[in-house]
Amino acid sequence: MRAANRYQDQNGDDYAAGITYFSILSLVPILMVVFAIAGFVLAGQPQWIEEIKNSITTNVPGGLGDTLSDLVDSAIGARSTVGVFGLLGAAYGGLGWMANLRNALTAMWETTHEQGSFVKTKLGDAGAFIGLGAAMIVSFGLSAFGSGPALQWLRDTFGLEDVVGFGVAVKAVTILVSVGAMWAVFVWVIARLPREPVAIRSAVRAALLAAVAFEIFKQVGTIYLQSVTSGPAGVAFGPIIGLLVFTFFTCRMILFCTAWAATTRESMALAHVPAPPPAVITPRVEVAEGPGIARGIALVGAGALTALGVGGLLRRRR
Repeated sequence: MRAANRYQDQNGDDYAAGITYFSILSLVPILMVVFAIAGFVLAGQPQWIEEIKNSITTNVPGGLGDTLSDLVDSAIGARSTVGVFGLLGAAYGGLGWMANLRNALTAMWETTHEQGSFVKTKLGDAGAFIGLGAAMIVSFGLSAFGSGPALQWLRDTFGLEDVVGFGVAVKAVTILVSVGAMWAVFVWVIARLPREPVAIRSAVRAALLAAVAFEIFKQVGTIYLQSVTSGPAGVAFGPIIGLLVFTFFTCRMILFCTAWAATTRESMALAHVPAPPPAVITPRVEVAEGPGIARGIALVGAGALTALGVGGLLRRRR
């Protein structure tokens, strides 16, 4: 309940939407860089270019195949320009993505942060982006090795391909290795990307929860893509819609797990408690209003009549 309140109070959905926007925005320049690299590789392999062009011409009907073949030549010829603009766009999108992610994580922790200069902030975001990329490369490399060559070596060395249930065991080990790799990445994200130091123990537990949830969501997303890409409309729009949904819910999951880590008893004990605002003493001056002139005359008259009446009664008794 505390985590849900923290997530809502800090506008977690708005941060998740901003991170999703920059994630999708960064795809175009990243693809430009990939195509530029492919252009440099293909420029030195003319036989590969001919094979690709022949494959396009054969499989694409009509004159569209020739048009796409000409586009391949144009892309290879403009590989330098495409690569430069792709790198600039990737740098802009990547820094924007990292800035939104770090601001969102800092907000979930509710840590105080003094705004630095623009250059210093961007350099810090660039360093965090490089660090996150290195952590992901190491984690995914270990995951790929643990679920690929290592299992292949065990199967070939001990002859396990005929063992009953070996395929199920391989699938289970692959999932466990993937969860472990993502656990390491999420520990880095939750504990090191906020702009101020946070409690590492709570971040480790929250990262494990995020890794398990991410693996479940990834399996569900795979089933979703297989179901929606069966038709023409699904092939055209299914992947991009699936990517949007996957990215948005992944961002929400990370931010919610961060809010959970920030609201544990350990984190709350170490949280910064802001000083109360200064007390403002405001004296109150109340002026008691007396009777008005007309009311005063009436009271005097009533008093005089009362005195005359009392005096008359006393004289009669005498």
